[in-house]
Order: sequence, then structure tokens, then C-alpha cells
Amino acid sequence: MRAPSGHRPISLAPLTVLELSPPELVACAAEAGYDAVGLRLIRATEEESVLPTIGSTPMIRETRQRLEDTGLILLDIEVLRLRPDTKVRDHFGAFLETGAYLGAQQILVTGNDPDHRRLADNLAELGLFAQEFGMSPNLEPMPWTDVHDLGEACEIIRRCTGSPVGVLVDALHYDRALATPEDLRALPAEWTRYVQICDAVLPRPTSIDELRHQGRKARLFPGEGCIDLVALLQALPTVPASVEAPIEWKAPPGVRAGAALRAARDIVARADAGRPQLSA
Repeated sequence: MRAPSGHRPISLAPLTVLELSPPELVACAAEAGYDAVGLRLIRATEEESVLPTIGSTPMIRETRQRLEDTGLILLDIEVLRLRPDTKVRDHFGAFLETGAYLGAQQILVTGNDPDHRRLADNLAELGLFAQEFGMSPNLEPMPWTDVHDLGEACEIIRRCTGSPVGVLVDALHYDRALATPEDLRALPAEWTRYVQICDAVLPRPTSIDELRHQGRKARLFPGEGCIDLVALLQALPTVPASVEAPIEWKAPPGVRAGAALRAARDIVARADAGRPQLSA
């Protein structure tokens, strides 16, 4: 999904206000002024509540109604984990049906399989399966998964010949892995469908536990830390920016969402104003 001329959609990622249910998240994003929203249909950790978010449940029907009423784009749904025992069509069919019912465009995928050849085979199969539902999977490298960084993600995606899969760059993981704008410019443009932005402090964490804690609970809003987000955005195609910024601030979710959007708009405007026209 490329942004229309002069406007890059900004989406609210569920991790930013994780205490909200999907219909509450849609309402929060709309009230704050976002263009799009992401929804977590499968919990990422055992700490999270199990919600009735797969299938035509009352919560999912309410979520669809709120999306229709607000006109928000459903940018992505999450999170699918590719594990050694994954059977793509057996395990993910109901998730994809739910995403299609809601109108989702992208899928966030993590690699939780140390056998990267098997992981690539499953990702390629998922890409073709998701295509039947009008969605595309995007592999996000994270230091605490079996796809640690952008280089490993790219090796896996290159093996997915003929399957419409992409890579999801998360600003935090990009920075903590010491990746560069040159690394991003080397990516095929069609691999990037959206990008996640946030900010973070120095020094960089040195342990997986610290990286995991910061990633899930202690980021900063865009522009408040050490990551050169302008250079990151300018190195990628002009795709939607999803604000994934869980922070250590006890303000109500609507207040946090609004502050995150204001910060993101400033960074996106600076990046897009300085972007060479040929790279858009």
C-alpha cells in the first residue's frame, strides 16, 4: 500500500495501547485522528488476555462496525508465529478469514523456528494462502526470535520465490541491531508495505531480557530519543507508518495515542519534506 500523493497514512499499532480491546482500539484511533489502525487478533504473550477475536464473534462484529463507521483503514493484523510445527493451512485459516472479514491489508509475522529453510517454506506457503484473502504477510525480525535481524529476514524472504511476502522494519529493532539506511535502501521496494516507528534511549540494551522489556513496555514516542527516524523513513518507499510506541506513562490510552500521533506526524512531515522525488 503506497501512500497517496502528499499524504502518508499513519496507523495506531495495538502495542501502543495494549489494554484496549479491538473495538476500543478502533474508537481510540479514530478519536485521536489516525488514518489507520492495527489489531492484535492473537495475543503475543501469556500476560495478555485471551479475547474472542477469531471468527464471527460479537467482538469482531462490533470491531467491523466501528471500522465502517469511522472509515479507518485496517492496516495490519497480528501476530502469526511460524514455529517448527506450523501447518499453515490448518493453523491460520480462521485467522485469515477473520482478517478478511475486517478488511485487513497486511499481516505481521514472526519467525520462531531456528530452521530457516523450513521457516522460509512456511512463509512462502503463508504468502500464497494469505493472497487468497487479499492480504500479505510481513516478516518482522526481532532479537528475541529466531529471525534476529534484517539480514536474516532478507535471506529468508529471498527463498520465498513467487510468494508475495515482505519484511516489516521496526525502528527499535532496526536501531538495536545497528542496521543502517544503506541496508534499507538495498531492499527491493516491493518488499516494504509498511513500517513501524517509535524511538528509544541510549545506551542500547545488552541482554535479550532488557531488549524484550524495552520493546514491549519502554519505548519512546517518535522524535524523543536517539533513533534517526527521518533517515530511516527516507531510505524506504513512502508506505504507511504504524506507531508502535508502548511507553512508561500511566496516562489514559486516548491521551497516549494522541501524543504518539502528534509526535509521528512531525517526524513523517520532516522525512517526506526532504525526500527526493524519485524515491517516493
